[in-house]
Amino acid sequence: MSELVRSWVRYLRAERKSERTVKLYQDAVRFLAEWLAEQGRPATGAELTRDTFVDYFAASAVKDAPATLLTRYRHLRTFCSFLAAEGEVAVSPMAGLTPPTAPDVPVPVLTDDEIRAMIKAAAAGPTQFLARRDEAIVRMFTDGGPRISEMASMLLAELDVDGGSVWVEGKGGRRRLVMFGAKTGRAVDRYVRARRSHPRSSEAALWLGQRGGLRSPGIDGRLRALATAAGVQDVHAHRFRHTWVDDWLSAGGGEQDLKRLAGWRSDAMLARYGSSRADARAREAHHRLARGDRL
Repeated sequence: MSELVRSWVRYLRAERKSERTVKLYQDAVRFLAEWLAEQGRPATGAELTRDTFVDYFAASAVKDAPATLLTRYRHLRTFCSFLAAEGEVAVSPMAGLTPPTAPDVPVPVLTDDEIRAMIKAAAAGPTQFLARRDEAIVRMFTDGGPRISEMASMLLAELDVDGGSVWVEGKGGRRRLVMFGAKTGRAVDRYVRARRSHPRSSEAALWLGQRGGLRSPGIDGRLRALATAAGVQDVHAHRFRHTWVDDWLSAGGGEQDLKRLAGWRSDAMLARYGSSRADARAREAHHRLARGDRL
């Protein structure tokens, strides 16, 4: 099975999937292989049968959260579709299998006080450079809603502080603009000035760490460290993105404008990301628009 996975990874990279996505897909197959080993069965292509997947998902349902199970189902289905397309199997062994159901658990949005606490924690950094950089990062996540991979892709040369925008490389290698406001622009400007004295200032990456451009794990580590210092629980980049979407919709922003700004191709993403406070927004909208109050 490992040889098939290597071929699949080459295919995924040719499709310009992000390294994080590739790793998640590989992990899904690895978990399946580990389960096969626990059953005393070899992790070979011959074991990739419909019955194997039925048994695996049944066993996984006992210990894994529904959302985790659904994610692994989707990744393994992609793997099986690849095998069928390449002629390694006559038909996908997962063809006709019903995906497990996962309850819609909204991601809790960050409150203004929580974000202020993280900005305050960033501003108290041990050096001027770190304080300015981390505050600018928190504000960029809050104001522009980029994915963490997009944050890591930002280049100094493609930053327009006065225009309040920066180009990023989104999913599938698609480029788009991330927009930000005046306060974020001020924080970024202060960081860029401090960046000039950094030993790695000649590097193209906007966000610099000790060894050069910050990658996704480094940015994630800083967010979590700042959250700990600020006393904010369960912070990750996607929680900022959910909060950004909720802010936009709560303020009455247009869904199609949001779709374009967020870099989404599917309207389904509007529902997925907009679910965090959908009921609360609906109640607020009713209070604003209630016809009975106008009669």
